[in-house]
Amino acid sequence: MKRLMPQLLISAMLFLIWLALNNTIHPAHLLLGALLATAIPLWTSALKFATPKIKQPSTIVALGVIVLIDIVKSNISVARLILGKESNIQPSFVWVPLDIVDPHAKAALAGIITMTPGTLSADFSDDGKHLLVHAFNVTDEAALIAEIKSRYELPLKEIFE
Repeated sequence: MKRLMPQLLISAMLFLIWLALNNTIHPAHLLLGALLATAIPLWTSALKFATPKIKQPSTIVALGVIVLIDIVKSNISVARLILGKESNIQPSFVWVPLDIVDPHAKAALAGIITMTPGTLSADFSDDGKHLLVHAFNVTDEAALIAEIKSRYELPLKEIFE
């Protein structure tokens, strides 16, 4: 059974998502959903992903709240800038030095920055010690770096390292 269904939970989720997306339990969709729920995990079972080791799960909730608040505040800030004078907008690329080394923490940081309106993760340096961030409005590079490091990187370091 394990060879036919290497990831039973993923298969079950794929099957249920397939039915929900199609909004029907027609026998043809049941059959196709079961086929996909079996085939996709079989095709991807050879891919090996490193499982993140979470050290402080309680920090995840606090970080989530911070990110949600920042998303709302950034939406308002970006809307004000867009509706205001164009000369007030000062876009810039900023290299943020990283203290985190865990690849999952780096991916989470890049994702958080990209989800926050007005900022975008653009690239990692070749050595992985810097993250290139494009910000819609940068008045003080050092303040932007300090904010990213204290609000996002520090909690991610607690969570993953």
